[in-house]
Amino acid sequence: MSSNESVDLKNLHITVMQEFQTDEPQELSTDFFRNLSNFIGKLKNEEYDGIAKKTKNQIISTATNLTELLINRRLEKISTMSTTSYSKLTDEEKFVIDSNDEMNERKNIIISGIVNGKSKLLEITSTKHKTKPVTVRFVKEFDEIVGVDLEKYGPFKPEDIATIPNENAQSLISNGIALKVRIEE
Repeated sequence: MSSNESVDLKNLHITVMQEFQTDEPQELSTDFFRNLSNFIGKLKNEEYDGIAKKTKNQIISTATNLTELLINRRLEKISTMSTTSYSKLTDEEKFVIDSNDEMNERKNIIISGIVNGKSKLLEITSTKHKTKPVTVRFVKEFDEIVGVDLEKYGPFKPEDIATIPNENAQSLISNGIALKVRIEE
């Protein structure tokens, strides 16, 4: 599919079918997922009544399901292949696999620290992870807390945004008190 070709339901269906018929990820235009996002976004913004509205909603649902199938299939292929050409990947897929690479690097650091008796490295890594700043949005009221870094935070009201240590943020998130705010650099 050429980079200036718009995506519609038929093109998406063909792309998904082709993806399932090959062992390697097929080459997509660099803006394929952005074009797909534009297609779905435009549909969502269109106003219809009655049967036209139901039809639009079904098209959106089908496009969403096909998109998830496509991305999951491509990422499955990418993760099991040893020599996937980085140039064949979309920017969005590169974003996802970069996190996998970072996870593998971190895993190797931990394994190396353990098997080479570098307990100080493990201690430093653990402390850095616990205290790294995480931005959260509170969804419930919450009293003042003392963070793992021994600093005081709060009190908080719903919709307050705060940057607190990771260990504390994860506890609040898992208890439904706050949500992580993603801030991309």
